[in-house]
Amino acid sequence: MVIVVKKGDITQVSCDAVVNPANSFGYMGGGVAGALKRVGGVEIEREAVGKAPITVGSAVATNAGSLSCRYVIHAPTMEKPAMRIGVENVKKATMAALKLAERMQLRRIAIPGMGTGVGGVPSEEAAEAIVNIAKEFENRLDEIILVDRNDDMIDSFNRFI
Repeated sequence: MVIVVKKGDITQVSCDAVVNPANSFGYMGGGVAGALKRVGGVEIEREAVGKAPITVGSAVATNAGSLSCRYVIHAPTMEKPAMRIGVENVKKATMAALKLAERMQLRRIAIPGMGTGVGGVPSEEAAEAIVNIAKEFENRLDEIILVDRNDDMIDSFNRFI
């Protein structure tokens, strides 16, 4: 397995699934979720809401609408929209997303800097948690793409690879 760090827009990544750092209700308002809904279509949110509540530490997959992937994996980092969270929630969400990807037999997954937007987790803490958990999936997935538009997040990902 290879872990790749890529600066860019997660809505444009071609892979099996992109991870949405969701809320437990499945609503896709701002940040990564809002971007995925804007580009992929409202049907992604409609399906996610239909599978709610999604607890922190679990994940569900929905269709990807018109995104360049097959699925969106919704892994809540927070119970309610726009909550401040700690790095523990990032760890739980990352693990849940990767376990679901493995169960679905997906090979290439894209993960953003989870919890670093409205969640308020510092980039370095989130990156360390995400990379450490991604490394646990060596030989279980082909590629994990760590993608973000923020230079600080990209630098943090690279620090822990």
